[in-house]
Order: sequence, then C-alpha cells, then structure tokens
Amino acid sequence: MSFQIISNKQIQGADGKTILIDVFAKKTNRIKPIVIFCHGFKGFKDWGHFNYLGERFANEEFVFVKFNFSHNGTTANDPLNFGDLEAFGNNNFTKELYDLKAVVDWICSIEYLKEELDLSHIGLLGHSRGGAISIIYASEDKRITKLATWAAVSDIVNRNKKRTIETWQKDGVVFAKNGRTNQNMPLYYQFYEDQQQNKERLNVNHAVKRLTIPFLIVHGSADNAVNYSDAIELKRSCSQATLMTIEGGDHTFGVKHPFQVNELPSHAAEVIQATIRFFKD
Repeated sequence: MSFQIISNKQIQGADGKTILIDVFAKKTNRIKPIVIFCHGFKGFKDWGHFNYLGERFANEEFVFVKFNFSHNGTTANDPLNFGDLEAFGNNNFTKELYDLKAVVDWICSIEYLKEELDLSHIGLLGHSRGGAISIIYASEDKRITKLATWAAVSDIVNRNKKRTIETWQKDGVVFAKNGRTNQNMPLYYQFYEDQQQNKERLNVNHAVKRLTIPFLIVHGSADNAVNYSDAIELKRSCSQATLMTIEGGDHTFGVKHPFQVNELPSHAAEVIQATIRFFKD
C-alpha cells in the first residue's frame, strides 16, 4: 500500500526558489498529528530511507511531510542529484528558516486535506543541521508542539576555524567535498556573513533554552560527523528534553544512500521506533 498522497509539490521558498514537498498519510477523513522532517547538510528529502520513513509514520496515523530546502543544490527537475551548485553555494541558515516557515504555512493552509490535518499537533523532526534549524524554528513558532532531532548540531555559528574564515573572505568561497558524489560543493562567503549578522537568532543554545515543548534528542555515540558531545550540550540546555543514546550509532544510524536493502539497520530501526513512540505519547 502506498501512503504518498502528494509528491514533489512545488511552493516558493527563499529568493523565489522552489521547495519540493512530499506528504505521506492514510486518507481516512480523521484528523491526524503532523510531523515535518528537515534534512541536513548535503541532504535531500529522498535520501536513503526517508521515503520508508514517511510510510512508517503514515501507517502509524500521522501526516508526514518532507521537503527539499530551496537552496540544497537539487532542482525541481532532478531532486535526486546536486545539479545546482550555485544555489548550494548561496544557501544559508536564515534561508532555511524562511523555507521551513513556508512549509509550515503551506501545510496549515491546504483546504483539500483539512479533514486529515490536526493543526493543533505539529511536530518537527530534523537530522543533523536540519535538527539545529528545527530547534531554532520551534523556539520561534508557537504552532510547533513537539520536537525531535537526530544527530543535531548544537552550535551552528562557531564551527568555523579562524584560518578557514580568513581564506574564505580572501577567496570568496570554500568547498565542501561530497564523499558520495565526489563533487566539490561551494560555500560562498555570504554564508559566514549571514551567520555573523544573525548571531543571536542562530544561537542554538539560546533557542533550546526557550523551548517549553516536549523534546527528544537522539544521537549515536560513535557519530564522526557531529560529536556526541553536541547531544550532551543540548540536553544540558533543556531540562525537559529526553536524550536517547544509540550506543555505537553513527551519523545516519547505519543507513546509506541509495537505500537498497530489504531490512533497516538495527540502529535505524531502533531510532524510528522510538521517534514514532515519542510523537504518539
């Protein structure tokens, strides 16, 4: 049974660029809580097991929404590959916050799904950098009632080394190597300027302290991309948060792209089950 009821819906995001959205749900004419998923850096909505994730949530009586940030480097015509590196280079955190608000506004305004949507229960689920964006956004929008993060970054402003910043300013660009595609993906200096101009808004530690909603932090103890200490810092700053440690878990909990196996890795299965249970409780 397919639960995907909307595929590659296009709405306008930051700077007029396109956001692609998928919605998974059982059409039952009964309202269901909503979970909106935010991918991370060098990620996209169809990465790995994210379609499976949508079906799992839909089967558990949720409306599950996933989307591509407008400047993530994919295009509306080719959402599976990084064909727009110029957009990728011009991405920044405030653009991603703009995009997330556009998605929340859109889901709250869909007339033809209003019989399915419980707008009083909107949760955010973010992976890695998408987790940090979800924390900041949840602290700003009272429509968000629950928050879960997977391998979230606890500080997105102070991760740049001084030598990198100096070279960045001089050259106007630094490059992030994509190990999967072997692409050198540009990050223009505007990214750093945006961080500095919006330091307070982008302070994840301050944002997490403002949270009053239930918050689940999931992190692998063997995460080489975002250290487990980030999870400790988030928990320290948010007394009501629950920290779930995946012993030996890596940054993607064992999942790779493309997702070509019939069974989830045990860590990913554990994470999904716990996350669904959190949003249900």
